[in-house]
Amino acid sequence: MSVALEVTDLTVGYGGLLANDRVSLEVRAGQVVGLIGPNGAGKSTFVDAVSGFTPYAGSVALGERSLDGLPPHKRRRLGLSRTWQSVELFDDLSVRANVAAAHRTVTPWSFAGDLVRPRRHAASSEVDEIVRAMDLVTVATAMPGGLSLGQRKRLDVARALAGHPSVTLLDEPASGLDPTERRQLGERIRMLAAEGLGLLLIEHDVDMVLATCDWVVVLHFGKVIAAGPPGAIRDDAAVAEAYLGDRFRQAVPG
Repeated sequence: MSVALEVTDLTVGYGGLLANDRVSLEVRAGQVVGLIGPNGAGKSTFVDAVSGFTPYAGSVALGERSLDGLPPHKRRRLGLSRTWQSVELFDDLSVRANVAAAHRTVTPWSFAGDLVRPRRHAASSEVDEIVRAMDLVTVATAMPGGLSLGQRKRLDVARALAGHPSVTLLDEPASGLDPTERRQLGERIRMLAAEGLGLLLIEHDVDMVLATCDWVVVLHFGKVIAAGPPGAIRDDAAVAEAYLGDRFRQAVPG
């Protein structure tokens, strides 16, 4: 699998505090990488930096293209998308129109063209595919205010998928969901990876991360303390002490 996202020695500082201290990781095409750690470990700061919302030292590359110095919207156009912990939706647009709005890149030329010859963006087959992929067909014409939390979370992911990104950063997409919804979302994430998308999953539900991800990176006080396949992370003594606890280590056959 080719490297879709490569982050090298990413460092974010606030005053004398390092929220991220030389964090490095890779996300390959078709791979789900988990990023876990205690509250305050620097996970969301990492996503903010990689997506261009927070200044950083180090380097971020999407494929062979460096993203350093680029603002968020240009990173998005190049194929790096993300979700937010607080679900960001257009509450005055239907589910399908929300996805269509995110799918479309507006430029001065496209805006002028639409004034002359409007197009039916919401009817595009690509939007329909995304709606189906996130199991939102039955609520495609509904407004976000009438959705369950699980549906709103899936719609947030659907919006991030618009425009064919090569890598999507998922910032706690299962927060607030019940166990069944979390399992179903994990299955959807695996399906997206099977289509070749690279995904970075930040989530406090460690069971979901270990069941969903191909590779897991553990942050503690802004530093990477472990990285490896789920089984190795579950059985890592340093990770158990810092974050997971004994129940995960005991669950692994000796």
